[in-house]
Amino acid sequence: METYTRQETGSDVQNDPKAQDLLRGAFEKTARWQSDFQGFQADLRINVNGTETKGTVTVKGPKDVSVQIQDEELQKWAQDQIGMIAVHRGPRTFENSDGKYALTLGGDENHPLGQRVNIHGDGMESWYRTKDNRITQINRKMPRIAFTINVEESALTQDNKYLTTRYTVYYFSPKDGTLQNVDSFTDTHTRISSSDLPATRRIISYENGAVVTRTLVFENHKML
Repeated sequence: METYTRQETGSDVQNDPKAQDLLRGAFEKTARWQSDFQGFQADLRINVNGTETKGTVTVKGPKDVSVQIQDEELQKWAQDQIGMIAVHRGPRTFENSDGKYALTLGGDENHPLGQRVNIHGDGMESWYRTKDNRITQINRKMPRIAFTINVEESALTQDNKYLTTRYTVYYFSPKDGTLQNVDSFTDTHTRISSSDLPATRRIISYENGAVVTRTLVFENHKML
């Protein structure tokens, strides 16, 4: 998935407390690393359509991820992937993420994926769906790409929080809505001390007319 940075652009829309409470409930039920998380190291195996490469990874935080392998292109890809995991799992408060924007409800609460929540002022025309204290869908639009993430399966951690285990990302042209690529993610996790760390990630992608399967396997985790 392409990395992105949300920016506050301001909005005159009035915040809806019902939308705020709905999204806060899903946010607080989502598993994240604890506030004193110092990071981890692990051995890494990367497989691309049957070709395996070994290396190591050190994760100290959402913006501090280092992958050591010889293939520079594969190193950048793996670093981006693991960095994305770290960003999504990193500790943060609701007020410092979605809660800082004006939120309103959509009018389709009977949708199979749940109630729509519109996010105003993040510069990406973002909107979510939530159901049973889970964010089930994420939609964003950027100048070069728009995407929809459908969260398909989750697991409950020992802390009674939801941890996504399967999701699919659909990439569209922001101009005409043409479907461009699809990524299907399947994740597993391992409990080390009080942290749920990545164990495996499989990504099946449709890219430029071909299907590519990549896997990341994390082994011999050590907490920092």
